[in-house]
Amino acid sequence: MSEEISFGSDNHYGVHPDVMAAIVRANSGAAHAYGEDAYTERAVEKMRAVFGSQADIFFVFNGTAANVLSIQTLARPHQAVLCTTCAHINTDECGAPEAMTGCKLISFPHQDGKWNSQSLEQAERVILDNLAMAPHRTEPKIISLTQTTEFGTVYSIDEIRTICAFARQHKLYVHMDGARIANAAAALGVSLKEMTEGVDVVSFGGTKNGLMCAEAVVFLRPGLGQAFPYLRKQAMQLPSKMRFLSAQFDALFTDDLWLRNAQHANQMARLLEKALRPISGIKITRPVEANAVFAILPADVIPQLQKHTFFYEWDSSLHEVRLMASFHTTQTEIEGFAKELRRLVQPTS
Repeated sequence: MSEEISFGSDNHYGVHPDVMAAIVRANSGAAHAYGEDAYTERAVEKMRAVFGSQADIFFVFNGTAANVLSIQTLARPHQAVLCTTCAHINTDECGAPEAMTGCKLISFPHQDGKWNSQSLEQAERVILDNLAMAPHRTEPKIISLTQTTEFGTVYSIDEIRTICAFARQHKLYVHMDGARIANAAAALGVSLKEMTEGVDVVSFGGTKNGLMCAEAVVFLRPGLGQAFPYLRKQAMQLPSKMRFLSAQFDALFTDDLWLRNAQHANQMARLLEKALRPISGIKITRPVEANAVFAILPADVIPQLQKHTFFYEWDSSLHEVRLMASFHTTQTEIEGFAKELRRLVQPTS
């Protein structure tokens, strides 16, 4: 297996050179601690220019903290978060949302990773039943959606508006897990402000888009984030040398680097899909809408191919794999991967 090539995740590669240069620049001289510095002020200003002047923006180390603290700020322990069964907060955060917030996660079926009309109908029944049984059942408080989804699909603007309207009808907050929100905006060709209209809080992903160890929590309605600074400190997510997180976002929001990185990753995923489709025995299983490609490969080929380029087997029962493109992925890497796959499935006699 090559340690230098991976389709395992878009967080497998390092830091974008512009971001690394910004970190190095931030390493010169002294700066006030805990976010009281010019780097943080500048980064917040640049993000407000994108999300709106009303946005309250806070930086943390990782995506799990961004999700957990978003929920904890808006919900009490006796309340519940509604999500899909495949949501990252439900499957891949080691129970942190429930353990750290006290809130119950209630999950619902999905279609290609998304909420749809059927799952919203089920959620509505649960909301009404729980309220009717108060105080014996948890009070629904937040509905969470992942953009892009765990299956690489992208919610359209209309789909997001439908979910937000549902939330308003039932007096719920809307949380958007945006670990790959940049890829979604690039795929839709819309601004981040347009895509998050009606959303209350966004976990904005940086690590999967070229940052070292920095994520942002963006509250989109004034006053919602009032408790966040205290909760962030309690959760041990307030760095004294905040400037090194802020400098990364300053670089990411300079000259639309966040968008250019995402556009490149999405383009590489489309090239990867195009390279795989003609290969005998390969089946693309999910819509390629952002920077993920899902495919079924012959079972015996998977471990051999992983020695060439790392990737994850997503569903071992189907031999379905997930291939993630990143800001660093190159056409040469894709061509080499496809060549090796062809060699394995179409050996010469």
